[in-house]
Amino acid sequence: VAKSKVISILQVSPLIIIFIFFFIAPLILTVTVSFWDYSDYALIPDFTFRNYHEIFEDCMIDLPDLCVTFKTYLSTLKFCIIVWILTLVIGFTIAYFLRFEVKTMTVQIVLFLLCTIPFWTSNVIRMISWIPLLGRNGLVNNFLLNIGLINQPLEWLLYSDFSVILSFVYLYTLF
Repeated sequence: VAKSKVISILQVSPLIIIFIFFFIAPLILTVTVSFWDYSDYALIPDFTFRNYHEIFEDCMIDLPDLCVTFKTYLSTLKFCIIVWILTLVIGFTIAYFLRFEVKTMTVQIVLFLLCTIPFWTSNVIRMISWIPLLGRNGLVNNFLLNIGLINQPLEWLLYSDFSVILSFVYLYTLF
């Protein structure tokens, strides 16, 4: 039993080291530097709340209304939570299907390649590619107009919360 615990620890240690080095250490460094003072051209290693005071001082004036800073933070948090949940559900569903439902290795490889080929292009190109699909004269609006489901193009398909969530889910689901 002791030997298996040692083996388990040895197997997980590279992941732990990478996690500490590339996530925990930068996070600690970022939080630490956020409390440093600054001059015009330099950071001064000194503990101060001035940075946070400058960010939030306008928010304290307009209470109970939220300032732009808090609205931005809450909006970002909202998008993060929604995209995370959708990405989790869709990603695990696709992974489960590829692993347990597709029986032949050839079909698994083909489906896996179909899922990963879009990652060969840049994120900017992948995001811009939504404009011809969701735009005012895009494929979705033209299709819905042609079948008579709508009388005028849907404005909320592009440049809305819906399109932000859709594009981020598309961007991060299979990553």
